[in-house]
Amino acid sequence: MMNRLQQASSPYLLQHQHNPVHWWEWGPAALAEAQRLNRPVLLSIGYAACHWCHVMAHESFEDARVAQVMNELFVNIKVDREERPDVDQVYMSALHALGEQGGWPLTMFLTAQGEPFWGGTYFPKEPRFGRPGFVSVLREIARIHQAEPERVVQNAQALKAHLTQATPAEGSALTASELNDLGRRLSSALDPVHGGLPGAPKFPNPPILECVYRHARRSGDVTARERFLLSMERMALGGIHDHLGGGFARYAVDERWLVPHFEKMLYDNAQLLELYALAFAESGRALFRHAAEGIVAWLRREMVTAEGAFAASLDADSEGVEGKFYVWNLDEIRAVLGADATVFAAAYDISSHGNWEETNIPNLLITGELPADLDQRLAPMREKLLARRASRIRPGLDDKVLADWNGLMIASLVRASSLLDRPDWIDLAATAYRFIAESMNRDGRLGHSWRGGSLIFPGFALDHAAMMRAALALFETTGEPPYLDDAQSWSETLRRDFTVAETGTLAMTSRDGDALVVRPQPVHDDAVPNANGVFAEALVRLAQITGRDEDHRRAEDALATLTAMARASPFGHTSILNALDLHLRGLTIVITGTSSDALREAALRVPYTDRSVQVMREGEVLDAHHPAHAAVAGHEPQALICAGMHCSLPVRDREAFARQVREMLSPA
Repeated sequence: MMNRLQQASSPYLLQHQHNPVHWWEWGPAALAEAQRLNRPVLLSIGYAACHWCHVMAHESFEDARVAQVMNELFVNIKVDREERPDVDQVYMSALHALGEQGGWPLTMFLTAQGEPFWGGTYFPKEPRFGRPGFVSVLREIARIHQAEPERVVQNAQALKAHLTQATPAEGSALTASELNDLGRRLSSALDPVHGGLPGAPKFPNPPILECVYRHARRSGDVTARERFLLSMERMALGGIHDHLGGGFARYAVDERWLVPHFEKMLYDNAQLLELYALAFAESGRALFRHAAEGIVAWLRREMVTAEGAFAASLDADSEGVEGKFYVWNLDEIRAVLGADATVFAAAYDISSHGNWEETNIPNLLITGELPADLDQRLAPMREKLLARRASRIRPGLDDKVLADWNGLMIASLVRASSLLDRPDWIDLAATAYRFIAESMNRDGRLGHSWRGGSLIFPGFALDHAAMMRAALALFETTGEPPYLDDAQSWSETLRRDFTVAETGTLAMTSRDGDALVVRPQPVHDDAVPNANGVFAEALVRLAQITGRDEDHRRAEDALATLTAMARASPFGHTSILNALDLHLRGLTIVITGTSSDALREAALRVPYTDRSVQVMREGEVLDAHHPAHAAVAGHEPQALICAGMHCSLPVRDREAFARQVREMLSPA
């Protein structure tokens, strides 16, 4: 018996390789060992940037006495939820079925066949706050497994029955009118003072904010527009935003966005980059441009791997203390800035008594958006403090490359580059894209996680959907056909290997993926948008670009099924509603003729939520069913702007193009 994590590729699993616990990685060998010993399985799921995962590890998994109990009574399996989101999805769903809220670390108890029968999240080592101590929990679970096997079987069967229930489609697909009603409901649910959803903790929830933005664009709802911009403003001003180094923490623990849970995740920043580019295009406010550019500055400085892809996350903790890397006391500010410290402290809420636990989180919640002259004055001060911060002991970096999170960031970089006039971001995106498409590809199918040459394969539905979306963003921007070829290939992979015939939706795992106790088929958004919503948007965009009947039919079929499912719980399915909005309202812009760069740039400056773009190459022909097919002729630069199956007359200059787009996008 031994700890088997030394050979793992996951940084999270490697954090536990020296525990006295006899950890196994997830796999059939671990379950076979549980069957051989007739023991239950203790499954512990977490991730490298998770603060409470570290707490439970230090308290229990590094304690020889606790480990001895674990080793005597259980087969212990450790899982990185980012590396194996399918395993996490199954057992987190089981915990929810038990009436628990969920979170990480996830601690589940399984039969030797992998069936869950009880669980929780963080367990303290010693009893406190009405929670039992971990060793007491372990002994009681082992006793029940041995003395009351019928109780274990009953729980396991009930949970498995719950997990295998298919999500029913509630009636018909959503209509445009119903989408507007939902948009108003979402907008009215946002906090009118602090933005975001009310209360604490406060998560950015990008798909919800995008849905409100789309509703404002679609309907002209002034309140929705204001609530969207307020949410983006308060996040950018708050402590959740790293004002020195750029990027955003995962969430705020308070309702004002002041105190972050300090881990930085690639997927959060990918989704927020798009939204800040949209907010800048909508308002022209420098605050939003700075937030977007800060995300990319952080990405370049801290998250680009040696291969040119993007790492997964930065830890919340350093030196065993949450947030220590990011906070300041007034004396430190004075030591770095000298006489300038007074100006900086007044702007960023720095005081001798602190704004959080006797220390300071830099923020602009009191000051508000900085005037241009003051921001310019503060810029070199921020650089000096960032340089000083770089000398501190850094939080841990989880440098594994995840195809789905990289796909989200690649698309965001490309989309934001056009809105913020940052063409250099396209090269950053294309480099990451090449690594995923080449090094994580096996016979046209993607793996999920890569680190040090080790690839977890096959990948999941979101890996293919997010990379399809990224490929389409790059195709729209560059016009290079291989990107469109990749998008079509991954669309076919999703249809062939992931679509469940009974529901018409995507399963999380491929048909030949690892067998789990159930095949997970979620359709709701989580911290990342659901694969079904991402795929639906990509199908709509693909159909708008190609004009092929088959592509339109697939997009419409997917939306009909998914929007019916979203009807019962729209807040949890906003990525699907966003795809429906693109289908109902998105313009198809076709640029033809030589020397058409000015029109192409104008087309790409239309927010990606409102359009799909195809730049025709010389000799290229549109599909016969494309609405612009008959109008594509000649060598003179022109743009054809289509809504549904109807196209404008050709426009040949930027002013005429802008007028036509405004007219076609104006709310009814």
